[in-house]
Amino acid sequence: MENRIIIEELVANVLSELERLNYAYNTICGYRAFYKRVISFANARDEFYFSEALGRAFLKETYNCTVNYYQEAIPKELKGPIRRIRVLGDYQLHGVIIRRIVKKPGYVKPPQFESELTGYEKECENNEYSKRGLRTRMQRLFFFIDYLDSRDVQKSNDITANIISDYVKTIYKYHEKSIASILTALRVYLRFLYFNQYTDEDLSLKVPKQSKYYYPPVPSVWNKDDVIRMLNSIDRGNPTGKRDYAILLLVAKLGIRVGDIKSLKLSDLNWQSKNIEIRQNKTKNIVSYPILNDIGWALIDYLKNGRPISNSPFVFIRMNAPFEAFGRDANLHNIITKYTRLSGITVPDGKRQGLHSLRHTLASTLLEQGTPLPVISEILGHFNSKSTNVYLHTGMDGLRKCAIDPEEVLKNV
Repeated sequence: MENRIIIEELVANVLSELERLNYAYNTICGYRAFYKRVISFANARDEFYFSEALGRAFLKETYNCTVNYYQEAIPKELKGPIRRIRVLGDYQLHGVIIRRIVKKPGYVKPPQFESELTGYEKECENNEYSKRGLRTRMQRLFFFIDYLDSRDVQKSNDITANIISDYVKTIYKYHEKSIASILTALRVYLRFLYFNQYTDEDLSLKVPKQSKYYYPPVPSVWNKDDVIRMLNSIDRGNPTGKRDYAILLLVAKLGIRVGDIKSLKLSDLNWQSKNIEIRQNKTKNIVSYPILNDIGWALIDYLKNGRPISNSPFVFIRMNAPFEAFGRDANLHNIITKYTRLSGITVPDGKRQGLHSLRHTLASTLLEQGTPLPVISEILGHFNSKSTNVYLHTGMDGLRKCAIDPEEVLKNV
């Protein structure tokens, strides 16, 4: 906000905004009591306006807090006081309450490469890469850009095959799958530089290839009884349980990806035709899923009796104020972890039991029932059956039927 107002008025505006955002009564009471102490502290110092310096001084004197909460990890016991001070600062600057504190600044592009990096991001967006995929791709690329900057490379045309080779040596300690991803991102970026005349030579041809065969990991799958046990552990009498139950059913019975569940909108639910039609974030394909009876009733129970009152267009939202969509980086792993523990299911070391593993379980179940791979591929939203082939490793009963009986062979010799 452009004009500063006295701290008492600022506090009153913040408390009013908290009420508008439907923060809990007890939470607002906690803020009010905290801000009374801040106002008393300011009056004792003859200060009439809130400032960063005033907030830091209050935290230091009251809580012995000296951390730079923008750049350093915040001690657990100080998260509450720091959050409340930051709410005052954010509201004074922006006129809004920002939900999360930004602890680390974003990546700063070296100025000598800023033009081509911005152009590359724009091309990826034009190619409709998912936001999550683009973020991961750029993060891998920044490793290389930082390396160029540390080598004092001043423009893209100064990149040489030797520099690329030296950089590749720095990533040898990573997992082979990570190395493959980094090299792929590098190869695509260098090709972009050449086609857009940032470099005179196509340096993508200088990026080495891994001389290893592709052995996809065997997916983690759940025991059918454990899935039922986990679902039964959910308390569907409270709003959060209603939401979580509906989410887990959508993953376990329809194989919908987490990203698609987060972006699922109320308008995607066609109750008349009993199906869910969405455009997948990862593949951009339009996919239709049936609203099975148990899924339908779970969604109805959540929407009528569990979902907070909100203008959000998304089906699944946060259960704490402000009631809005899940965060960009939320993977909902905490949901399945919570009910795995409540149901007493023990997860062996090294075995993944996240939400994605429920997709694996669905695929393996369909395979055991004799469903063709192309059909499973379509259900899971894979581009082709190659991605689905890994589930052959989990269908042990099917593989046993393919085994050759040596005695039968010997009879025919």
